[in-house]
Amino acid sequence: LALVGVTGFIMGLVLTMQMNPILSDFGAQTLLPGVIAVSMIRELGPVITGLLCAGKLSSGIGAEIAAMTVTEQIDAMEVSGTRPLSFVVASRVLATTLVVPVLVIFADAFSLLGAFLAVNIFESMPFTLFINLSFSMLAFVDLFPATLKTVFFGFFIGLIGCYKGYTAGRGTESVGKAANSAVVASSLTIFVIDLIFVLITSIF
Repeated sequence: LALVGVTGFIMGLVLTMQMNPILSDFGAQTLLPGVIAVSMIRELGPVITGLLCAGKLSSGIGAEIAAMTVTEQIDAMEVSGTRPLSFVVASRVLATTLVVPVLVIFADAFSLLGAFLAVNIFESMPFTLFINLSFSMLAFVDLFPATLKTVFFGFFIGLIGCYKGYTAGRGTESVGKAANSAVVASSLTIFVIDLIFVLITSIF
């Protein structure tokens, strides 16, 4: 949670400081809060947070289930009549599906705080005015796809982590391999999902 908050805050701060000179050249400083809000909420917030979760959650799930496979805990569950897919996999996939959207909202909120701080470095702006300008450029077509794709991010982060751990080999080195491959596959999947959503929203 702290990592997501700090990352979001820094992203908002840096992006605002980079965009301010560009918009100032056109006399469009009042558009800065809205531009930052749209950029963070539509793209940067979900993608960066998704990548952080892929590195933390997917690798952890992959390593955990791979360790259970190596130590034959999965086999023991099957012998005892417990279904590993429902007991081990479903709970983790559901957890990541619910948690990732919440973390994205958290990161977006902190990114706006960072943007507000950066704006006040250049000129004084009340917080209420900053919030009004930020959300003046946001519409349902921005919020709905951004929220929906975070659900897909969370689902596939959990699913890939479980799959990589569940299909790990029997050696102890399989735990590390499962964690690494889960991160790589989850990160690539996040970019693919984001691309699909961008293509769909650009059409409609």
